[in-house]
Amino acid sequence: MSSASPGAPSGPRSALRKSLLEQREGLVAGPTSGDVDAALARHLKAVLSALEPSCLGLYWVHRAEFNAAAAITADPAFAKVPLALPFAQRTPVRLHYRAWDGRDPMVVDDCGIPASNGAPVLPDVVLVPCVGYTDAGHRLGYGGGYFDRWLAQHPDVTAVGVAWSTGRLDDAVFAAQPHDQPLAVIVTERGVV
Repeated sequence: MSSASPGAPSGPRSALRKSLLEQREGLVAGPTSGDVDAALARHLKAVLSALEPSCLGLYWVHRAEFNAAAAITADPAFAKVPLALPFAQRTPVRLHYRAWDGRDPMVVDDCGIPASNGAPVLPDVVLVPCVGYTDAGHRLGYGGGYFDRWLAQHPDVTAVGVAWSTGRLDDAVFAAQPHDQPLAVIVTERGVV
């Protein structure tokens, strides 16, 4: 989910996460922010057009993430695609998607992230925000494990990572752990990984 779990582990991943978040926030606040935002939107829309989702799972923007929900809902090409937002529960720890009508959410999930109060749905394509990523498709998130758990339970869903290129990690720096679920593709402002 797009929020750190209070029980998120500390250590090397935590330090890496902190550094990447600072870099991401610098990029988004920098002088090229409009250009990188437009480039990421263009690449993401091209990937989604090729995938033709029958239900698209988005995420609500948090901590200088790319605002995929705004980009998709503003594009008439995606007007007929049913949308969903994730809802994270702390007890038991789980994530599910709820149908979303594109309007500002009126509820928040257990992590304090705006969410939909629509009916539960199962998207066939989901966008997953990445703090960091590797060329092999592994993702560093916020440490709660919500998306990894959900993806492990839904192996037939196409998971599209969304990241800023500042989050690119070398495999030597970020070794995937057994619970880390690889993404099908990762989209950045520089293109598709």
